[in-house]
Amino acid sequence: MNISRVSIITVCYNASDVISQCLDSVEEQVIENVTVEHIVIDGGSNDGTLGIVRGHHNPDHVVSEKDNGLYDAMNKGLAMATGEVIAFLNSDDVYCDPNVISDVVSAFTSSNAQAVFGDLVVFDPEKEGRIVRRWKAGPKGDFKHGWMPPHPSLFVRQSVFKQHGGFNLNFKFSADYEWMIRSLYSENLSLTYLPRTLVKMRAGGLSNASLRNRLKAHLEDYNAWKVNDQSPYPWTVFLKPLRKITQFIK
Repeated sequence: MNISRVSIITVCYNASDVISQCLDSVEEQVIENVTVEHIVIDGGSNDGTLGIVRGHHNPDHVVSEKDNGLYDAMNKGLAMATGEVIAFLNSDDVYCDPNVISDVVSAFTSSNAQAVFGDLVVFDPEKEGRIVRRWKAGPKGDFKHGWMPPHPSLFVRQSVFKQHGGFNLNFKFSADYEWMIRSLYSENLSLTYLPRTLVKMRAGGLSNASLRNRLKAHLEDYNAWKVNDQSPYPWTVFLKPLRKITQFIK
């Protein structure tokens, strides 16, 4: 199936110091015969974020209102997306270069996959943007052994979201992981690995903000299997964070 439009969803809240770079990286994408639809879901920012989005940039759709958390906002974006392919780019993340979406579309076209994913790097803005982590996803692995594709560098056909739904709001930290178990794993969807870095992500994140949050996310990872009537190995949820150790090795 030909791809004529790709929808990029960005969720933000009080992101005035980083949102411009994110929006620039989407606007700078170079691709022929494909429209890039950028949807910005703002949670009611009060720091000037909305003014930057509507003033300096020109996303296709902008919504600003209170939401019930990150995944609720992401679901709002899904409901608005019209592209055959959908991806999420966090407000403090950027695409690595102008050819990211073009390469992703080519991967979809040549493989007819239901999802395409690539690598990402994590940088520390307080250390002059130094790369502190390299997530090389590699070809499709075994979720039961802790493997998962990086969510920010995952592009999915809209038909998959229509079939399996959006994010489960009962999960506050691991709704993206639960969605992957529900769709990518449970249905054994066809995935294509694009062996290149697609996204530069700022260090941090809600689930890693504190030890308490990390423990909550760990429990949600386990529940992600249970709500989908899947039986992970006893060590599955322990391997998931342990696999990240190698990402810090240069």
